[in-house]
Amino acid sequence: MIQASYKKYILNFKQPSGTSRGILKTKETWFLILKSESREGIGECGLFRGLSIDDRVDYEDKLKWVCNNINLGLEVLLPELIEFPSIQFGLETAFKSLESDDVFELFPSKFTQSEAAIPINGLVWMGDEAFMKQQIKEKIEAGFSCIKMKIGAIDFQAEVSLLKSIRNEFSSKDIELRVDANGAFLFEEALETLKILSDFDLHSIEQPIKQGQLEKMALLCEQTPLPIALDEELIGVFNVTKKHELLQTIKPQYIILKPSLVGGFKGSDEWIELSENQNISWWITSALESNVGLNAIAQYTYTKKSKMIQGLGTGGLFTNNFDSPLQVKNGTLKYNRNTNWNIERIQH
Repeated sequence: MIQASYKKYILNFKQPSGTSRGILKTKETWFLILKSESREGIGECGLFRGLSIDDRVDYEDKLKWVCNNINLGLEVLLPELIEFPSIQFGLETAFKSLESDDVFELFPSKFTQSEAAIPINGLVWMGDEAFMKQQIKEKIEAGFSCIKMKIGAIDFQAEVSLLKSIRNEFSSKDIELRVDANGAFLFEEALETLKILSDFDLHSIEQPIKQGQLEKMALLCEQTPLPIALDEELIGVFNVTKKHELLQTIKPQYIILKPSLVGGFKGSDEWIELSENQNISWWITSALESNVGLNAIAQYTYTKKSKMIQGLGTGGLFTNNFDSPLQVKNGTLKYNRNTNWNIERIQH
């Protein structure tokens, strides 16, 4: 018999972080803890208020329901949680953790053996020009060969001049540049904006216009001078037929998978299979989870053997994150087996 409980946890940002949805100072998350006779498992339900499709008033009720019905098992529970992708992710992780000899080694690999690393992009948060410039400098000095910059919140000309200043110093062979608009541009201006941005030899732009405008996004992807990656567009698309239709309609150059937002490992696997069948490339991104969720996503990502630079977080944004073996070195995420976990704050 398995016993299940859950716990809410508020992550505090070291410094307020700007996105096109506003300034983030805290991030709410939930942990699912499973116990059997001799084992324990933990998973993180990475709810993202304002972005997750499961940002609903009955979220905690659903967690209670999962705990009360935990012995139905994963196969029965997952389909019942189709509208709660972050709980699906937490549940899959918790069961993997419970079944594992090591609570935190969910997908044993060269990554978890500290023999291989995952190349990741360095994320530059929105802010005034000086702040963004400082972050770019720090990322380059830290050895990142790919920088992702959030755009669409400050003055567009200032953002263009930042991109220009990077390109004046580093070619696309030296530094890969990705931009994320979080749906900030109007369709009427998007193509012109993409033409301006394409001068800087960018790798891609994420979600140039707001999600849910399928025909307009399809037109953009057809005419764009710059590869487009779908991100928010995938949120809330639950069944395989609808996923297939979305990719067939829009025909994006890339898709970006956030397991907490698209239904965990199973949901991500479905998107990967569908996109590869249509020759659409993909990469995986975390969504401000604590190190517990980031660890699960990183280990899963490594097993996928993608050649792309991934969008995994570094765990360094929060003052009250958990000590973990995850470390960032020279623009890669590594797993240092000699470092111990500390999740006391969840256990008490």
